Amino acid sequence: MTTYGLLLFDDAEELDFAGPWEVFTTSSVLRGGADTAVLIAERPEPVRCAKGLRVLPDHTLDDHPPIDVLLVPGGRGAREAQPYNPAVTGWIAATAERAAWVGSVCTGAFLVHAAGPGRGRRMATHREYEDALEARGEVTVVRDARYVVDGNLISSQGVSAGIDSALWLVGRLHGRDHARAVRRQIQYDPAPPYLADEPLTA
Repeated sequence: MTTYGLLLFDDAEELDFAGPWEVFTTSSVLRGGADTAVLIAERPEPVRCAKGLRVLPDHTLDDHPPIDVLLVPGGRGAREAQPYNPAVTGWIAATAERAAWVGSVCTGAFLVHAAGPGRGRRMATHREYEDALEARGEVTVVRDARYVVDGNLISSQGVSAGIDSALWLVGRLHGRDHARAVRRQIQYDPAPPYLADEPLTA
């Protein structure tokens, strides 16, 4: 059994956690309900995310099941507020010590770095914030990979890369064929429109 804990906070980017949530919960369905995914926040009240979606957490920081996989989304909250919230950074640090895997999506890398698990590691983040993350020090920002695995830390560039990294992770945990089955089940086969006529420098 794998328990996935997805951290929520105000101004978290919705698809940064909803994309991996879809992967993790579909993985569980295909495994006969063997796994659990839970949403965790500092307080029990609904969290207002970056684009206005309000989400009700399942658990608080001090009341949740043991977590095997911790996932930290990005968004303005991950860059500007939560890195300076000792309740959240302390919880991430403590949870990371016990979890088998720690993941970040987009600028969730800032929060994982601030909490400690990202320090001295290789990490990916959203391309617009790579310089800012590098300026924090004690991190090697990888700029040419959608997701980066460094030990038990996996970080990804942004929304769709977060789905990619989640698929990689369920494949690492439960096998490549299982990850392929999850991808087929959610019909994840990106084919963005207008890509052919987009300038290479975009």
